Amino acid sequence: MEERLKVGILGGTGMVGQRFIALLENHPWFEVTTIAASPRSAGKTYEEAVGGRWKMTTPMPEAVKNIIVKNVNEVAEVAAEVDFVFSAVDMTKEEIRKIEEDYARTETPVVSNNSAHRWTPDVPMVVPEINPEHFQVIEAQRKRLGTTRGFIAVKPNCSIQSYAPVLTAWKEFEPYEVVATTYQAISGAGKTFKDWPEMVENVIPYIGGEEEKSEKEPLRIWGKVENGEIVPAVSPVITCQCIRVPVLNGHTAAVFVKFRKKPTKEQLIEKLVNFKGLPQELALPSAPKQFIQVMEEENRPQVKLDVDFENGMGISIGRIREDSVYDWKFIGLSHNTVRGAAGGAVLCAETLKAQGYITKK
Repeated sequence: MEERLKVGILGGTGMVGQRFIALLENHPWFEVTTIAASPRSAGKTYEEAVGGRWKMTTPMPEAVKNIIVKNVNEVAEVAAEVDFVFSAVDMTKEEIRKIEEDYARTETPVVSNNSAHRWTPDVPMVVPEINPEHFQVIEAQRKRLGTTRGFIAVKPNCSIQSYAPVLTAWKEFEPYEVVATTYQAISGAGKTFKDWPEMVENVIPYIGGEEEKSEKEPLRIWGKVENGEIVPAVSPVITCQCIRVPVLNGHTAAVFVKFRKKPTKEQLIEKLVNFKGLPQELALPSAPKQFIQVMEEENRPQVKLDVDFENGMGISIGRIREDSVYDWKFIGLSHNTVRGAAGGAVLCAETLKAQGYITKK
């Protein structure tokens, strides 16, 4: 077996950083060798730095407990130890943009969970089943950064995972207008109920910045590469409301769609269950075998029963039915910190390795 790639986690003590560490335990291709976080965590063991704030349901992997946390701002020192990094840092957008570029310029690929670079024209924002061809812009990005190996790739917002793959599967029916309401879990804010007791039995009808991301990011994913940058698609038009609900993990979406070519229910279901992408063809380690499952029961998908479908990397769709105002409607569910965050980024890194963009230093 070839030697595993050495991975650093930037922002390793936060919730998404913890999810990366949990997901990468026993990964066949990648090994977490370096963890970097804020200066206040630096110098401590990972176990000490996290303290009582381990938020995963699985225990902290033994292999990381005694890793000495590095200062994420000491870029050259962190980069020297790894083949590539996952970024889940908690900083302002400007600071994130700068630090991710600083890492890329040390010839270290950065696969980011952050939103800071999602609209940088030559940074690919990828759901590997939908638009892996966008990784081609890395070539142009490397020219801009002056690197031969280093680059930044990002994954999109967690909210869109519950409907963008579905609309992609239905592309040939030409969806042109979409209304979506998302019901989003508190782990999306990096919180548990212990951290955020006000969310118990509560609903908050606002999540900062989320609606714009939910409306615009799918269009970038459906865009095309032209002259070394991603040009977003213009259709379908999506309007969205995003609501925080008292759920720990799992974003649910209620979605209404108008199509130019009217499909039957059988056609819609057939497109979903047969929808596959590059990760399935390459049988990547984190790829779900069944990307989208369609549930026939009236009361599914449910967070408690379905959020961990395909280890949190699959998407569950139910209640596909005709609508009196729009053409069709459905409910979608995805795991916001697995498929929607760390898991999606790990799958991006696996795709990048399979395509030769990430290699041993």
